[in-house]
Amino acid sequence: MQRVLLPILLLLIGCTPRDSNNYIGTDLLGTQYINNPLGEGVAPDTDPLIRFDAFDCVTFVETVLADKDINKLNQIRYADGKPNFINRNHFIETDWLKNNADLIQNVSSQYAATKTRNILIDKKNWFKKIHNIDTDFAPQNVNLEYIPYEHARGIKTSKPIIVLFVIDSPKIRNKIGTDLAVRHMGLLLPNGVLRHASRRLGMVVDEDFEKYITQIMKNKNNLGIMLMEIKK
Repeated sequence: MQRVLLPILLLLIGCTPRDSNNYIGTDLLGTQYINNPLGEGVAPDTDPLIRFDAFDCVTFVETVLADKDINKLNQIRYADGKPNFINRNHFIETDWLKNNADLIQNVSSQYAATKTRNILIDKKNWFKKIHNIDTDFAPQNVNLEYIPYEHARGIKTSKPIIVLFVIDSPKIRNKIGTDLAVRHMGLLLPNGVLRHASRRLGMVVDEDFEKYITQIMKNKNNLGIMLMEIKK
């Protein structure tokens, strides 16, 4: 009898049973935004391996994926799970997506018509230009399937999904010594909310996904989104 009455009672008082799909990362809402808050704890990046008081867009998603577990987080952030600055998944396009293929997969084509962004990541040149570190990384060329913004409206998901925001900006290429395709990431929830660490707002926030993409698509360098299903 109680099981029958509970949904009716919740309806009468204006409540609905909590949907866990919309609560991923809820406890981190309001946490401040800091650019590159994590490191290895030793030079050249002396920031901590894990923290819960500050995030950027990538570390927020990584920490949620890892369920705040440092060992899981290291597996997500490093090619072999062993913290090392050189071995970190610095580039979403070639490192992060490939090395986390057991956790995520690109499902963009399941939601809308897609295009392909071809990109060349020159990690060796980036390490030298930005960090003055010599490495032997060879340039990597990859194709990224994404949904152009004109096809991205009205997308609904049945579970939380990682959304990557794709760009094409020669200014970035000239500044850092390599091309880039991913400018931002966050979590798209089934209720149409984008949960992300926002540089603009200075914290982890919830924003209406439709309104967010309507605003950023005004910049011609912003191309569209990639939708990455969380396997586990």
